[in-house]
Order: sequence, then structure tokens, then C-alpha cells
Amino acid sequence: MKSTNLISTIADAAKHFHENDSTGHDWWHVYRVWQLAKHIAVKENANIHLVEMAALLHDMDDWKLSPENDKKNEYSNARKLLIECAVDSNSIDKVIGIIKEVSFKGANVDTTPTTIEACVVQDADRLDAIGAIGIARAFAYGGSKSRPLFDPNCPPVLHSSFSEYKNSKGSTLNHFYEKLLLLKDMLNTQTAIGIAEKRHNYMEQFVTQFLNEWNVTEID
Repeated sequence: MKSTNLISTIADAAKHFHENDSTGHDWWHVYRVWQLAKHIAVKENANIHLVEMAALLHDMDDWKLSPENDKKNEYSNARKLLIECAVDSNSIDKVIGIIKEVSFKGANVDTTPTTIEACVVQDADRLDAIGAIGIARAFAYGGSKSRPLFDPNCPPVLHSSFSEYKNSKGSTLNHFYEKLLLLKDMLNTQTAIGIAEKRHNYMEQFVTQFLNEWNVTEID
């Protein structure tokens, strides 16, 4: 299958897979990560063919969406699609390897990627978790899990293991301190770092305003 046809086929499959999601991991999240990853890949001289496939498939087996696949650690949804598209086994292993290194696993867990392609896709995914869209996605996911907006009696926790992070039940605002506000300093590429600055600043302003309104301190 020609490269352009392959990417188009994978994109269509990803769109179908994520079309009914309402947790912030919908098709448009995947689409934005895909577009960001392509841009970063060109700037950072990464293999764009591998980057595009991994970006499009990066959430198909994510623990938040496919808990059974996460337990087996087989990435079966992504692998099955790549096999059906007649992608060679070496490329499949590389794409799965990239996907394995994308996810955030806790504030104090080292998730530094081992290839430039994984750096690119991880950065693209993390950029979509910050800024205005990152804020919207955080509250969409929190709402889907019945988490409170904020609970001042439950402080944030900087998780030291993936298990702690995965099983956390804190408020959505805690998630800003536990992950989102940390991401700018955890990016890998200069291209992504340049994009992140404005998004990070916007998010900081949001948190400040949120707490001012919560504590009714912005009233004259």
C-alpha cells in the first residue's frame, strides 16, 4: 500500500474508533496530535512515516480507553490494524515502540523517550494536554469519571509510580498540579518547547482565576 493511502486508511480507522468518545480522547484530539506531530517531525528531522502512524494510533490501546488491553500490554488494537494494512513487521514493532513511550505515567516517573520519533509523538500529545484545549479536555475527562471540579480538602499528589497515578481519584483541578502544569518542562524537542510557552501561561492564568473565583477573592 502506498504511504499516502496507508496513512489515509489508518486515519479513517482511528476516526471510527474514537468517534463516540466524550472524555477528551476523541477523534479531534487524535487529529490535533497527528497534525502537531507532523509539524514537529519535519522540524526535528524525524521519520515522518513512523510518526504519523504512531500519532494516529497512540490512544487506541491507552489504559484510559482500553483497560483490558492495558493489562495485557499487547497493544492489540493498533497492532491488528497495522497487520491488516500489510505494514511490515519491523515498522510495526517501531510504531508500537513509539506508542509505548507516549503516555504520562506520574509526576515522578521517568518517561523520557528513546527515539526521536517517540519524542515527537510524546511532545505532540502533551501539547494537546495544555492550553485552552488542555483545560477543556481535563474537565471533560474529570466529568466522565464523576470527579469534582475541586476539593480544597484533598491536596494534589505528585505520584511516584504509574499505579498511583492510574488509580488517583483526585479533583480535576488537582490534575493541573499533578500533570498539566508540569508538562512544559517535560517536553523533548525545541519545536514543542517553543509552542508550549503560550499554552502554559494561559493555563496558569486559568488556575489563578479559578481559585480567585472559588475563594471569592475577585470581588471588590
